This record gives sequence, structure tokens and C-alpha cells, in this order.
Amino acid sequence: MLIEEKLRVAVLVSKAALQFIQGLSLRSEYVVPEEVKAAGFQICADELGSIVEGHDSKKLIIHGGVDGIAEKLSTSKTDGLSTDEDSIKRRQDIYGVNKFTESEVRSFWVFVWEALQDTTLIILAVCAFVSLVVGIAMEGWPKGAHDGLGIVASILLVVFVTAASDYRQSLQFKDLDKEKKKIQVQVTRNGFRQRLSIYDLLPGDVVHLAIGDQVPADGLFISGFSLLINESSLTGESEPVAVNADNPFLLSGTKVQDGSCKMLVTTVGMRTQWGKLMATLSEGGDDETPLQVKLNGVATIIGQIGLFFAVITFIVLSQGLFSKKYHEGLLLSWSGDEALELLEHFAIAVTIVVVAVPEGLPLAVTLSLAFAMKKMMNDKALVRHLAACETMGSATTICSDKTGTLTTNHMAVVKACICGNIKEVNGPQNASKLCSELPEIVVKTLLESIFNNTGGEVVFNQDGKYQILGTPTETALLEFALALGGDFKSKRDETKIVKVEPFNSTKKRMSVILELPGGGRRAHCKGASEIVLAACDKFIDDTGSVHPLDKTTADKLNGIIDSFAGEALRTLCLAYREMEEGFSILDHIPSQGYTCIGVVGIKDPVRPGVRESVATCQAAGIMVRMVTGDNINTAKAIARECGILTEEGIAIEGPEFREKSLDELLKLVPKIQVMARSSPLDKHTLVKHLRTTFNDVVAVTGDGTNDAPALHEADIGLAMGIAGTEVAKESADIIILDDNFSTIVTVAKWGRSVYINIQKFVQFQLTVNVVALLVNFSSACFTGNAPLTAVQLLWVNMIMDTLGALALATEPPNNDLMKREPVGRTGKFITNVMWRNILGMSFYQFFVMWYLQTQGKNFFGLERSDTDVALNTIIFNSFVFCQVFNEISSREMEKINVLKGMTRNYVFMAVLTSTVIFQFIMVQFLGEFANTTPLNLHQWLASVLLGLVGMPIAAVVKLIPVGSS
Repeated sequence: MLIEEKLRVAVLVSKAALQFIQGLSLRSEYVVPEEVKAAGFQICADELGSIVEGHDSKKLIIHGGVDGIAEKLSTSKTDGLSTDEDSIKRRQDIYGVNKFTESEVRSFWVFVWEALQDTTLIILAVCAFVSLVVGIAMEGWPKGAHDGLGIVASILLVVFVTAASDYRQSLQFKDLDKEKKKIQVQVTRNGFRQRLSIYDLLPGDVVHLAIGDQVPADGLFISGFSLLINESSLTGESEPVAVNADNPFLLSGTKVQDGSCKMLVTTVGMRTQWGKLMATLSEGGDDETPLQVKLNGVATIIGQIGLFFAVITFIVLSQGLFSKKYHEGLLLSWSGDEALELLEHFAIAVTIVVVAVPEGLPLAVTLSLAFAMKKMMNDKALVRHLAACETMGSATTICSDKTGTLTTNHMAVVKACICGNIKEVNGPQNASKLCSELPEIVVKTLLESIFNNTGGEVVFNQDGKYQILGTPTETALLEFALALGGDFKSKRDETKIVKVEPFNSTKKRMSVILELPGGGRRAHCKGASEIVLAACDKFIDDTGSVHPLDKTTADKLNGIIDSFAGEALRTLCLAYREMEEGFSILDHIPSQGYTCIGVVGIKDPVRPGVRESVATCQAAGIMVRMVTGDNINTAKAIARECGILTEEGIAIEGPEFREKSLDELLKLVPKIQVMARSSPLDKHTLVKHLRTTFNDVVAVTGDGTNDAPALHEADIGLAMGIAGTEVAKESADIIILDDNFSTIVTVAKWGRSVYINIQKFVQFQLTVNVVALLVNFSSACFTGNAPLTAVQLLWVNMIMDTLGALALATEPPNNDLMKREPVGRTGKFITNVMWRNILGMSFYQFFVMWYLQTQGKNFFGLERSDTDVALNTIIFNSFVFCQVFNEISSREMEKINVLKGMTRNYVFMAVLTSTVIFQFIMVQFLGEFANTTPLNLHQWLASVLLGLVGMPIAAVVKLIPVGSS
């Protein structure tokens, strides 16, 4: 809300400043700058910006209106820009490109600095500094510096690994952000309609906008119908603005709420109002995801427990030294060795806190989500909000659209009922045969209806071949009309369109009014068959005569509609009516009194693999529901084909659903598998009930502007990348780039993978935490010293935090994930299964450590003077190898076979290998820093074996039955 408030203030300030400048500039005549003239234009970028941004009608008139601006920009309102390279280059030099200045990528050193801000690391750094000063003073350089430098080296290693990881994520999110902003628009250049990236737009371009589009640059209205623009993203005003010839100003970043238009681009990039505002606002990053919030809570509690143990450990370790000093009466006199001993105790206590605070938990979530986001991009899903990735793993219900998601969205008219006769028309021969059988007047009216009452267009490309632009439904109808022998351009030129009411999900029909060549007006209407047929009171018979529509004929036509729908065809009814003399184009187009021309059946085949994907969802405990605006019989036929509608399920129509009481809905909603003829509000109501009353985690797919409320209401909004409007995409959490239902299943699989990977990591980390705390605490209490030093604990912390997160959080999903029930809204994060594994492994590891501490000297035959260092090295080595093998065991929480697919996970193998290699170097060669001594082969084998035995023990622990929750 704060950003919206800033935007609103910025807009008002900017407008006020512009009005002041205009007041000054209107008094003086506009002078074209020389460089603009030299480039072949008659108006500069700043002048254009001031006209549109300031909504300055006076200045627009001075420049000759939209026609004058087009002329001064050396462009054509009908043919658009000329695309020869030289003129494009000159245009870019004078007016700039349609790109916003991006915030700079933060450098690697910024992340290093942030990693250094960690409180526990700062305390350790102070310890290291004191240790260096006292050590060098006591033992000289370099011997006295070893302990301090060891801690410094460990801190730097932790810092650099954390910074490198964070830096990689920031680069990845930047790439994803670029992907989000790839928007294509319809543009006319060189007289040809084509799709163009918004980044390639230039002043002088002619852009075609329709419902749901985002206005890609500042510009002026050329022509259009019923255009309503939502400027709330700029002004905060929710009331849409009517844009027409009297108010022709269109601003970048706003959305088309209704209608369609052609627009002349005047200002691009940082010169647009949106660009200027973006420059004043830095884009905030993603909020923390729910799982990160939950895990931060877990980390805080564990950290507090660690702090308690650390304080007790420090007191226990130091009490002997303090009591000795007290009895000697030398409490205020300390030697260097005593100060170093006390400092070592303090460092161990601080390091226990470092080990106890699982700062790797949020890191694991980020790593896992970022890894999943990158992989999902390859699987055709663009994640807009991080949280959606993990929420999708808990989804219990998917409410899916039919058209384009479950079906291919490649439509064709295959059957038609015109003049009461049903004909197969799936091919040019059949269509021309139908044309020859119909009266001429009927063909003429049918072509007039299809070619004029459409949101699509037939255009010719550079090769002279025709191309149909528009939605798949419009394309199918236009193809049918062309197959009947119609000529789009000549038919459009015969009449003049004076009013258009575009199709929307509420009315479920589209209407136009034409001015006929001989005078008079005619309305054409097309849309959902039952709705348009109900608006008809006449029909055309097979001789071309018009008759009143009696009940028998109406029932016959409704029967034909049902039979088409039963064959899984999408049906549309076409109708017209002659308009009376007194009709004003300001009035609404009438909704009754039409003459039925005919009904067409459009085939939209089910996508390959949808049936299997639906079955996968059902096996995974995810209920798939179809919510569509189509006829109920068509919806049921497709739902059965997809495996969505079962014997126990209910198919219901939106109007009937709306009439139900709350008690009826409670019984009905869980059984609804298909909702047909639904309005956006019905979809919103269904989603709301599923979420609140039944506590489902709901994913919703949507492609239209009207789907935005349901996408907002859902836990996960999925917008279609191809068919989806910009408004739907803005409201969604994930964009399905290929509009395919199978991709939604892949998203669910990745979501579950993220959730389970983080659970695996938490299980692994808590095991290390518990053991490290218990070993040092119990040893401090019973023997007066800690076997694991500060440097060693920092290395263990590194293994389990950063490297453990890397290894376990990047495990790719497998198909078994879709064979278990979803977690849902109320599932516990740390389950009984996890507690069983944590406690089982902690007990074994603690037993090993304790045995080594008490019996290790006898077991390994250590009798030399440096036996303590050797024993502590063996304990440290065994402890690390316990973690290495526990990491492998943690790959599966319930399965015995943890090795399956391990060698294919290169990140996991790299982490394990590097851990083992570095451990070997640390023990054998870095003794001075790590307080270790080189071990012999027998001791190495014993350390590795103690770790390895943990794997069969982990397998036995997994056989202990516990509840699944």
C-alpha cells in the first residue's frame, strides 16, 4: 500500500509540475530542435511527453490532433512505421527505446559485507583478535597465532560460502525477473499486423489493444470501441476512465478493462510517466515465504536452547580455573596462559551458540526454492512469487479452466446447423458444398455476421498469404467463413461498424451494430448458444424466409445444441436483428428480438497427456475440478474424457450454484467436479468456500481479466502464458508458459519436492545440533574440557549449514512424490517420522562420541604424551564422518534404499566429496590451526567405519512404526 501511496503522490506532483510548465510554454511558439529536424521528424520527445502525460488537449490541437502528431512522427495511422534499419535507428536516437533503467546488480562484496554482520561471527572475530594478541605476546609469531588464525580462517570460509550462495540467488532472481517482463503486443508495421516485444516499440508505432492488455507505452487513441482504461496502478483510482477521440490519452502501465482500440505510441521507456515513477521507486524483493517464517521461529527456539547450554558450558569449563584462582587469592592477577584458557572456554561457548543457531534453515529454503524456480522455468512454469512454489506442494484442489488448459485451444468448426439443417463442415470441400445448398441471402447474412461481429482479423503478410489474428474461437469462425468463400476485407467495407459490445464472461456474448449501405442499421449477436437462442423470437428456414420461433422449433434447436455438446463440441449461436429508426448509438445494444441464423459446433480436442496428469493428481490426493463458461453437456463430455467427472461427482451450472443456500453448499461443494456456464463470481465463491469452509489449499487457473478475483482468492493463482491476459498474469503467482495442464502437475511435483527437501535438511541439521550440544556440554560437565574446539565446531557448522543445505535442498523430484497425500493447510512441518529419525540417530552418535571419550584411549592404545590431542582428533573425525553418512541417510525419510539416484545428483556428490577431501586436509595437514594431529590408517578406518555403521542403524530406526502426522 505504501508503494501505491507513493505512486499517487508522484502522479499528482508530476501533473501539477506539467500544468505549470504548460502554462509557460503555451505562451511561446513551439520550436523544433535542429537534431530532430535533421532526423526527419517535426516534434521532440519532451514535447510529446508533455502532451500525453499532462493530458494537454490544447497543445494536441495546436499540433494538429492525432493526425498531426502521426505526420510529425513520420508514420501512418493505417500502415504504421516503415521498418528499414536506418529510419529505426534514427527514431531510437531521437526518442529512445522502450526499456526502463534497471537497478544495478549488487556486487559480490556487498553480500560478503552482509554475511559479516552476523552477531555470533562478530563475537567469534573478537575472540580471534584477543586470542591473536595474547597468543603472540605469550608464544611469539607464528606459534602463538595458530588458534586465532584458525578461527579467522573458519569465519572467512563461512562468510565467503554464504556470500557466494546469496550472490548466485540474486543473479538467478534477476534472470527470472527479466522473464516476467517479456510481453508481446500486436503492432502494424509496413501495413502488416505482427507480434512484437514491448521492448521494440518506438514512437510512431500503431499498437492494437484488447481487453486485459497492459498499455505498453504512452500514446494517443486512434480508433476503437467502448474503451475503458483502469489507471489504478498509476493513480490509485479504481473507477475506469473512458478513452475516446475526446479524451485520447493512454498511459503506460495502465490496463484495458473493456473494449479495444488502435493506439499511436508517442513516448517510450524512461520518458513515460510509468518510467519516471519506476525510477523513483526501488522494487522490493520477495517477502519471506510461510515456510521461512515457520523455520525462523524454529531457529530462534533452538538458538535460545543453545544459548542456555553455552552459558552453562562456559560456567562449568571455567569454574575450576576461577576456584583455583580464588583459593590462591590471585583473582585479579592473570597469566597469559590462563587468559588464553579462559578465552578458549569463551570461544567454545560462543561456537556452541553458532552450531546451535541453525542459520542454514532459511538458507535451505531459499536454495531449494531458487533451484526449483530455475528448473521449473525449463519445465515451462514461471514462478512470480517464491511462496507459491512451496504452497503448491501442499495443494489439495486444482480448479482448472477447460479451454486451452485441458484442451489444445486449436479450434475448428466441424458441424453447423443453418436453416435447420445439420451439416458436417470439417474441411473446405464440405464447407463449399454447404454454401451451394444454402439460399444466397442466408450466406450473405452469415458472412456479414462472422466478419463484422468478431474480435479477430484477417490480415495478409509480406508473402501475400492470409493470416488470422484473434482468439482460437474467433479464428475457427473466421476460417469457416473463408471456407464458405467469404472475403473479409470486401465484406467489412460494405458496412460501417458504429457500436461494439465486446465479449465478456458475464454477458457471454458479443454484439455489434452496423450501418448498412442502403441506410438503416442492423445488430449482430453471437455467443453462448442457450443465451443467444433465448434472445431470439424468429428464425430463418431452409428457403431463406424468416418465421416466428415457436416452441417446437426452439425445442428442436435446443436439442441440436445438446447433441453437439454431447459430442464435446463448443457451441455458438449467431443471430441478427434490424434496428428501429429511433436507436441511438449511446443506448445499449438490445438483448432481445433477434432472428437466429444458425448454430455452429467447434471442436477443441483434449490435450495429449491430460488424462494421465489428472490420474496422477488423483493418486496424489489432489482433487481436480473443471470450472468453465461452456455449455454443461460440452463440459461433462470433456470432463469424462479427461477423467475428471466420476460416478460420484456432480456437474452443476453457475446459475444453479448461485441459488443454493449455505447449508446446501456445505453438502454440495465437496462433490462438485464440473461447474459449467460459470461467471467469474461463481469461480470466486467456489474457491472461497473450498479455502475457508473446507480448509483446502486451492490452486486456480485463469486466463481472462475476469479471473483476477479468483486468482487473488486462491492460495496459488496459475495464469496461462499464451492465452492469458496481462491482468491475469499480474494477479497470478505462477505463469504456465505453455498453457498445459501437465505443466501444472509438474509444478505440484516441484512444490512437494521443495517441502520434502527442506524437511530432510531440517532432520539432518537437528541431529547434528542435538549431538554437538550434548557432546560438548556433557564432556564439559564430566571431564572439565570440550573435545570439539571452536575451529572444529565452525567446520561442522559449515558442513551442516551451507553445504548440507546445498546437498539436500537441491534434490530433484521423483515420481513417488505424487503417490502420497498432500500436506494440506494443517500438516505439521516436523513430523513424527522426522522426530523418530532425529532421536534414533542422535542417540547412536552420542553413544559413539561418549564411548570414544571414555574408552577411546584404551581402544586405540594411546599412551603417548599427546594422547588427548590424538583422541580429540579421532572424536572430531568420527563426528564428521557420522554427519557425512547421516547426510546420505537423510536423502529418504522413510525408505531404506537411500542410494537410489544419488550418483545422478551432481551437487550432492560434489558436496560429499569436497567435505571428505577437506576433512582429510584438515586432520593431516592443518593440525596447528584445527587443533588436530595426523591419524594413522587404523584410526582413519575406525572413524569412517563408525560413521558408516550409522547407515544400517538409520535403516533399522526407519522400521520403527510411528504415526504419519
